[in-house]
Amino acid sequence: MPTWAVAVVLLIFSYTFSRAKWYRRSRGLPLPPGPTSWPFLGNISDMRKPQPWKSHRELCRKYGEIVYLSVMGQSIAILGSARVLSELLEKRSAVTSDHPQSVLIPLTGQSGNFSLMPHTSWWRRHRRAFWQYFLPAAATQYQPIQSKSTQVFLRKLLDDPEDLVNHIRYSFTAAVVKIVYGFDVAEKNDKCIAMMEKDLEAGDAFLPGRYYVEFLPFLRHVPSWVPGAGFQKDFAEWRHAAEWVRNVMLQKTKDGMADGRTSQSVIAKLIERLSKEGSSDVSEQLEIVKNVGLTSYAAGADTTYATLQTFFVAMVLYPEVQKRAQAELDANVGPDRLPDHDDRANLPYINALVKEVLRWAPVLPFSIPHVATEDIEYDGYFIPAGTVLIPNTWACLHDPETYPDPDRFIPERFLKDGNLNSDAPDPARFAFGYGRRICPGRYFADNSLFINIAMVLHTFNVTPPVDKNGEPIHIELKMAEGLICYPEDCRCTIKPRSEQARQLILANAPRTEPQA
Repeated sequence: MPTWAVAVVLLIFSYTFSRAKWYRRSRGLPLPPGPTSWPFLGNISDMRKPQPWKSHRELCRKYGEIVYLSVMGQSIAILGSARVLSELLEKRSAVTSDHPQSVLIPLTGQSGNFSLMPHTSWWRRHRRAFWQYFLPAAATQYQPIQSKSTQVFLRKLLDDPEDLVNHIRYSFTAAVVKIVYGFDVAEKNDKCIAMMEKDLEAGDAFLPGRYYVEFLPFLRHVPSWVPGAGFQKDFAEWRHAAEWVRNVMLQKTKDGMADGRTSQSVIAKLIERLSKEGSSDVSEQLEIVKNVGLTSYAAGADTTYATLQTFFVAMVLYPEVQKRAQAELDANVGPDRLPDHDDRANLPYINALVKEVLRWAPVLPFSIPHVATEDIEYDGYFIPAGTVLIPNTWACLHDPETYPDPDRFIPERFLKDGNLNSDAPDPARFAFGYGRRICPGRYFADNSLFINIAMVLHTFNVTPPVDKNGEPIHIELKMAEGLICYPEDCRCTIKPRSEQARQLILANAPRTEPQA
């Protein structure tokens, strides 16, 4: 038999065998529907479209609640409804709680970020160490620090309202560093803030399809001087920042423990516990402590730092919401003091506003993707083990059946007869992740959002930005793309509501530097 004929027979046999093997594995069930893919590249174009959460919603409208894509051999399933998210990521969390182990994780220095770790005993040790200090009862002890940090934020807005984003960054970072590491950060040019921000930038790399090295791992060996390999410089900077945060900031806590300055921090308590237990795996335990510190900032940045920027955009675009919230604060808090966490039960509209900020523009539109660790049969479809499961959180929070008129900012959707409506679907169900990988810092983040929003609205009016002629500038909500999304434009005019409000701010957070 000619060689070519032998090759043809072998090819037919190999194909027939692989099809039979696949049929046995899938039990004849089809993959979920999806768009036609290109050879080798697959559906990479569907992963690189602008505002992919919207384009993926359109795919789900066309093909169904689950859409199957293939990108360079990687199976991907877009989960486009609350029903599917609940069924797969919560009810079947035993086999869907893993996270993709992309080459991007070590390349960007995020191996110590336990929110990205696989679902193993190593991850569980990290979560247990973190959770004991951020469960609901524990989170309340940090409220005084959160309040004080917000008071400084008000004063910074009073002094320089145009530097809004940097003030939000400082307020959030100051609270996290004080609680987690135990020391204070400088109000200007603080290296801790700069390095934590640089580490946070690494999240941009994880937007599906952003870097080809995600699908072609050999590209990580390409030198940075090769044209098109400029990503290597970004990765190197992110790795350096992550290691700096893990090691230098932990050492600052250790130094402060000697005289008690940092002894009440989360990191100090973890170190003391390590010393008392006298564990034989001290090096492993110390790695966990470092990683808890590293993750604390990143885990809160999505729901606090980014969401607060969205809040200011909402206040510019929906002045009637701002007025109603301020009326509630005036009636329940009064002009002589700032609101605090104890007021929360008496501020249903503020609570509804917090929920609507989380829903309106989720800063994690795809959450963090999960991975199926076993073959799954669901709804008549076969989902192979290893499939990346991408929950379209944005689509769920903009489902018009659940949230009518979803593109509008309407806190009233969470109220009934003037009180919070317990039957209204809570955006926190989607905004903080799913199943066993739900964010363990969600109660801390919720407290932070509430006190910042309440204090800002109690003391300031937020109105549209103006041009050099004093004319209002029209802005609109548009989110920059990344794993964590921020409003591209959150410019606004921020002025005290009254002279009494100005004095209230200064009384609680006096200026520490001479003013020009």
